[in-house]
Amino acid sequence: MATISVRHNPQVNTNQQREIITEEIQGLIRVHRDGRVERPPIVPSVSCTSSSERGVTPKDVIINKETNLWARVYVPISCHTKPLPLLVYFHGGGFCVGSAAWSCYHEFLTNLASKANCVILSVDYHLAPENRLPVAYDDGFNALMWVRREALNISSTQKWWLTRCDMSSLFLAGDSAGANIAHNVATRMGSSSNTPTTPLLSLQGVILIQPFFGGEERTSSEKHFLQPPNSALTLSVSDTYWRLALPLGATRDHPYCNPLAHGTVKLRDLRVSSIMVCVSEMDILRDRNLEFSKALAKAGKRVETVVFKGVGHAFQVLHSYQLSHSRTQEMIAHIRNFINQ
Repeated sequence: MATISVRHNPQVNTNQQREIITEEIQGLIRVHRDGRVERPPIVPSVSCTSSSERGVTPKDVIINKETNLWARVYVPISCHTKPLPLLVYFHGGGFCVGSAAWSCYHEFLTNLASKANCVILSVDYHLAPENRLPVAYDDGFNALMWVRREALNISSTQKWWLTRCDMSSLFLAGDSAGANIAHNVATRMGSSSNTPTTPLLSLQGVILIQPFFGGEERTSSEKHFLQPPNSALTLSVSDTYWRLALPLGATRDHPYCNPLAHGTVKLRDLRVSSIMVCVSEMDILRDRNLEFSKALAKAGKRVETVVFKGVGHAFQVLHSYQLSHSRTQEMIAHIRNFINQ
């Protein structure tokens, strides 16, 4: 797909014939003063009827008709009868843009399901600013509870793919904002008051790809890494996403944005021992991601940190770097090994 160019343009339009725009990331999202939100179709969406190579069957499933929460399932076609790990995935986009139907995610997750030999449920959560955090976290947790209910329902119409899943081998994953969601959903699952006691939904690991965190105090990579014009994430774009996604009045030291703002005690609530953190060397989030990995280890978690050289944010879906293809294959190999260890 073509490289996405994003530029922050906070200025208001002085042309009286046009409506005032309060926030804009050019090409991705435009927020009007009256509350209307526009998202230009910069990335094409594809239906799950698209022919798929690599031996994977995709299909869309409805999780909640009332809230229009849905997901795309990727099931490897194989002759093996052994149940496969279930990977629940959350797409990136600063909580404000993106879709499980975006062609770049469809391609990446089809490839991942095939190479890692796992079933993937890609959740299409609700976006900010219409649905500010924690709505995306709620959607992620509700999706897991739906999987649990459907797996226990003998007459479920979802049996065609759920019977292919090993529910004792559940993984949460996501990139950028999706990694933030995966982390927060995993933390919520760790609360016995939220998750029913059941052998189902046994969380074995969390895969955080370039997790989108922030903070009032800038890191060195945030201050000094100059991003090319076609970068998926610059500092100004990051700040815009947080203004649109956080609860009104919250700062970037809110726990949703900065999980380390008040120490690492909260990380102990993450009741999963195995975590992978994928870091891009040229990403402005590099230092923050590495700091988070160290904090997880300090909290007693087993952390596998993988740094991908020569590439920036979201390289695995946007292909905006020459090394994107080879580094994406490396990432998929690491995820496959992590899931099957």
